[in-house]
Amino acid sequence: MANALIIVDVQNDFCEGGSLAVTGGAGVAAGISRLLDAEPERWDHVVATKDYHVDPGAHFGDPPDYVDSWPRHCVVGTAGSEFHPELATGRVEAIFHKGEHAAAYSGFEGHAEDGECLADWLRRHDVDRVDVVGIATDHCVRATALDAAREGFRTTVLLDLTAAVAPDTLDVALRAFDGAGVTMVGEPVIRAA
Repeated sequence: MANALIIVDVQNDFCEGGSLAVTGGAGVAAGISRLLDAEPERWDHVVATKDYHVDPGAHFGDPPDYVDSWPRHCVVGTAGSEFHPELATGRVEAIFHKGEHAAAYSGFEGHAEDGECLADWLRRHDVDRVDVVGIATDHCVRATALDAAREGFRTTVLLDLTAAVAPDTLDVALRAFDGAGVTMVGEPVIRAA
């Protein structure tokens, strides 16, 4: 069996200067790149997810409520939807797009260009263990890791390589990981309360 790294939504709009920036996002991008360079044999496979909005309806709010609706972000064809330049993508074998026409938080809701979903891709590559990193710990990383565990993958979140939005939602995410049997390593980047 094999292991995989899932890089969640390390995109310009979720990093400093983006329309829905998370403090520490650029540092997470650079940290993932350093780890991939330092430990090239650690993972058999590396995949990534992207928020990839065309017209996600109520997911974009004006004004946003920051619970169910958000400022416009990661719109297909914009610089904000691209991977952050600090993220080395040379090892990424597949990209799973999510949220074209509706809210989507988990990478397991996404699909590759050929339509294959993340769970099927991982199984086709004999993956049984996944490590999850990216942005944001308390939203898309949370949803992706919980879905990975539900799909039967042994799941670890490398918290040092995630950035969280807020202390309250981070606490909810950490409790959810614990309840789902998701292993946690390290401490997430979090802005001051």
